[in-house]
Amino acid sequence: MACDTPCITVCIMMPGIGLCMGCGRTIEEISDWDIRTQDERRSIMASLLSRMENAGLEPSVALRERLADLA
Repeated sequence: MACDTPCITVCIMMPGIGLCMGCGRTIEEISDWDIRTQDERRSIMASLLSRMENAGLEPSVALRERLADLA
């Protein structure tokens, strides 16, 4: 991979929420991921768990482990 990613290969965009059910990113964040700076990616990854929880989604254990591995 070109850069670290929070992707856990559960790629389902949640209608009305606009977040991926697997990683919590928006479609724009997913499509732009490879051209974002490392600081931008880290900032996004730091917000994923709370963003998912605020949207009423339960972050998976796989996502939590992936983010811990990338920290």
